[in-house]
Amino acid sequence: MIFRAEIDIMPLKNLLDPQGKAVSMSMKNINLSEITNVRIGKHISLEVEAASEELAKNKVEEACKKLLANQIMESFTFKIEAI
Repeated sequence: MIFRAEIDIMPLKNLLDPQGKAVSMSMKNINLSEITNVRIGKHISLEVEAASEELAKNKVEEACKKLLANQIMESFTFKIEAI
């Protein structure tokens, strides 16, 4: 079976996010001061072939831990569905 994974990778909450901070500060300049605490991360979409959804989840988690996310500075979540 083929599964599609949608992965979100974000900076850890207790770490500074310079890109998010810059965007937060810029919101005031464009009259959107109601928007604060912007955090900027990555979204990754991929397909994985596996015999079951559980095996697909394991493969996606392994890819996130080994390559896609830097676990020292980032956290990840993902959703998976059969296609």
